[in-house]
This record gives sequence, structure tokens and C-alpha cells, in this order.
Amino acid sequence: MIRTVPTKPYSDQKPGTSGLRKKVPVFQQEHYAENFIQSIFDALDGFKGKTLVIGGDGRFYNREVIQKAIAMAAANGFGKVMVGQGGILSTPAASHVIRKYKTFGGIILSASHNPGGPHEDFGIKYNAGNGGPAPEKLTDVIFEKTRAISSFKIADIDPIDIDTTGTVKAAGMTVEIIDPVADYAELMESLFDFDALRKLFKSGFRMRFDAMHAVTGPYAKEILENRLGAPIGTCRNFKPLPDFGGHHPDPNLVHAKHLYDEMMGPDAPDFGAASDGDGDRNLIIGKGIFVTPSDSVAMLAANARLAPGYKGGLKGIARSMPTSGAADRVAEKLGIALYETPTGWKFFGNLLDADMATICGEESAGTGSNHVREKDGLWAVLLWLNILAARGESCKQIVAEHWATYGRNYYSRHDYEEVESGRATALVDELRAKLGALPGASVRGMTIASAEDFAYHDPVDGSISEHQGIRVLFEGGSRVVFRLSGTGTSGATLRVYIERYESDKSRHDLDTQAALADLIAAADDIAGIHSHTGRAEPSVIT
Repeated sequence: MIRTVPTKPYSDQKPGTSGLRKKVPVFQQEHYAENFIQSIFDALDGFKGKTLVIGGDGRFYNREVIQKAIAMAAANGFGKVMVGQGGILSTPAASHVIRKYKTFGGIILSASHNPGGPHEDFGIKYNAGNGGPAPEKLTDVIFEKTRAISSFKIADIDPIDIDTTGTVKAAGMTVEIIDPVADYAELMESLFDFDALRKLFKSGFRMRFDAMHAVTGPYAKEILENRLGAPIGTCRNFKPLPDFGGHHPDPNLVHAKHLYDEMMGPDAPDFGAASDGDGDRNLIIGKGIFVTPSDSVAMLAANARLAPGYKGGLKGIARSMPTSGAADRVAEKLGIALYETPTGWKFFGNLLDADMATICGEESAGTGSNHVREKDGLWAVLLWLNILAARGESCKQIVAEHWATYGRNYYSRHDYEEVESGRATALVDELRAKLGALPGASVRGMTIASAEDFAYHDPVDGSISEHQGIRVLFEGGSRVVFRLSGTGTSGATLRVYIERYESDKSRHDLDTQAALADLIAAADDIAGIHSHTGRAEPSVIT
């Protein structure tokens, strides 16, 4: 029943910040998915007879690769696989299942916030036994295995019915199809005051949650409407679709503009939120106010004690380097540590496992805590709701009071998507070459205080991660950060992060792009964005 199939390596299977992501036709090449899955298994030790979790965000090609993964897990000696019903498991829910049932690890099939469909994106990543994404030292081994692979093992079994919960046997391995929502919903109920949230909705509080036809639809429907009593219709686009309804499942102000427009309208609900393809990102919009992801991290940390799961306080806060310094000011006031890591949730894992940090966040709309080892979109939404219920104030009031207390970090990210890779690399290489000459230089009337290529020294295991983004800091606290993203599937995405701190509360209501105009121009002067990319403006501004 077990076959060893000869194969040849593919040269392009290096995992990015969160697994391997390519277009669907790439994954549909002969043995492409099998090669990568086998390379994951070849990079691991000690899993014989152990349990593997398998699930994904329901995007196109998800179900086919799940069948391959089940058959290959059986052939490679796993004793059991746990699969989300219908192939569905949000990324945070998969992390929780791995942790709750103490499984060996898990394979998550997702390209996160990227579009889905026959010619769109697909992804495979491995999560370790702590529930978090594989660390760099493991993904490096996986990549080396992909370059040397000569065969893969697969069991000849009939396709598994993944739409019916229950247990079956396949090639001597147990296959359990589980309810994808139940364990996660139970976890949320242990962290938040569901009674207070039921009272909030019963009082007439109105909310709009847009699942963007992605994976969090069933989770939000069950928790918000079924368990908390939010009115039917609170959750929109809650049925996961293989192509996300033809839309881009990224909860930002471009792809969720309809939600933003509704929340800024005359009859806006009290609170609006959305999540992305695999459920690990979030968008928060109060009535009449958009909360930036960087601000959301800081505000959740400042108020976390209002939720039962965090009433004992926080051990520390961790944020990715490009994320604004708003959370730093909260950590300072709370008297706890602030950790600055590279982009990629895997860098938070050691801090969480060592109980050094409780809440973590990234400017790319990822926020989470030590309850799992992934960012968690719906968790962030529920914590916001818990804070609103406990404080009895509107989202806009909470934001204004936070800025008055801590100051405001004007912040924006400019994405230049699908830039020709050679051009993007040339921009970064040239910028690196002149870093030493930048300190002391004046740009647009601002003096550069320092410039560096960020390297992270992990305080837990001592590992060093270099070339994690170039940051240019100006006197007075403003800064510009340049980074090539590892989450796209074609070309290169140049991300430029711009930040200015404002302590004067009379200047907290400026238009963000206007407040950052001099820094935006300075970023182009320093890096030659227009000349290198040929782009007159970013693809997306958030």
C-alpha cells in the first residue's frame, strides 16, 4: 500500500516568512506539492506513530493537497492525522488544536491574505509542536531537503471523506475529521467575558463583521451570532469560497473599502471588523474612526487587563521592527519589557514560550497573545469588544483618550507590489551600500540620526537574524523603514514604513498622509524609489 515515487528537485521551494507560497499552477506541476511535503517530513525527527494536524483556509486546491498530505503522512509513519471538516482550519485554530491535543505539529494550507482561485495563490507551511510557524533553522533544513530530494513516499488509499466528522483508518493510520470551530470557540470563551458581551449586544450595540468569504466566516458566525447573540446579519460574507468570492481577502482600506465607507457613513454601526484569508489578520474600524494595526496593538495591550484572560497583567509586549513605536510607550508606562523582532510571527514564538511576552503585534494587521502561537484576527476583535463592553465608551473615545495619554504615532505603509525582482534588489543593495554615509545628512530639512540594516539577537536562544529591514531614524523620533516582503508570489513587494510621533494633542486630528508628507518625500530621496521601480505612487497605502 506504500509507494516510493522517484522525483526531481524544484529549485524554487525556499520558504518565505510563512511557508512556501506560489501560484496554483506552480503547485499543480507534477510532484511539486509532494516534493515540499516530503521535504518537511525529511527535515523532522521522531514523529513515527505521532499525530499531525492538517487544515487550511478553503482556497482553491486546498482539498486536493489535503488528500495528498494525508496519504503521505500515512506512508511516512504518522500514527494519526486530525483534519478540519471540509479541509477548514483557520491558522490560529490550527495552532490551538496542535497545542490542545499535544500533537507533533501541523501542516497549514494557506497563502494568508493573498487572493485565491485557479490562477491565484496557494501555500503550504509547517507549524511545530508549540503551535507556531517553523523557525528559520527548520525552514532552512526544509529548503535544503527540497534541493536534494529524489523520491517521496505515498500510500495508495481511497480519497478520505473530509466533509463528515468522525474517525476512519487509512493504511494503518487513524484519520480524524474534527469540527474546525468548537475547540477555538471554547478557548475564546475562556479568555473573554461572554456574559458582558451578550449584554452589550442585547443593549442594541450594532456591529459589522466581514469575513471576506474566507476562513473566519464559520468562526465568527458561531461566536458572534450563535453564542453572543449578535443580530443575524452581523456577519457578512461568512461562507468560505475557493476564490474568496473573486475578491482579495486582505482586510485593509483598499480591499475592505466597502466596510470603511459603511463605518464612516451617517448610519454606521458602533463597531466594524474584518479578517483575512486564513483568519490571522484583522481590521478594526470604529464608528467614524479607523484604528491602525500599530495603534490597535498598543490599545489592546493598554486595556488587556479588562478581559478575564489577562486580568493578571502582561509579562511583556513584542512587536515587529516595522510596527510603530506606540506599543513601546504602553510597555514603558506598564513597567514591562518591549521586544522588537523581525517581521514574521515565528520570531515571537520563543518569547511566548519563555513567558517573556503576552501580547504581540505586527503593523500588517496581525495581533495575538500567548493563547496560541499565531496571530489571531478574531481574538483581536473579541478583545476589542470586551474592552468596549467594560469601559462603556465608543471606539472613537477610547482612541482619543489613548492618544491624549501616550501621544500619537502618525504611521503609514506604502506598498509597491509586483516590482521586477532585479529592480527591487538593486534598490535595497544600493541603499545598504550608503548606510554608513547617511547619519548627519539633512533630507528635506530633517537630520538623519542613524541608519542601519536591522539584525535581531534572540534573547532566548541567542540566534541572530540579519538583513531584516533597513531603517533610517531622524532626530526627533521620526523614521522610515524599507523592507522587501516575503509573502507575495510574483515579483517583489517593496514595503516602505513611515512614522512620526506627535505629543501635542491639539495636533492629533491631522490627515495621516499630510502629517507624513515630508517623510514620504524623504524616503524617495534616500532610496530612489521612483527611479528604481518606475512607480510614481504606491500600489497600496495603509
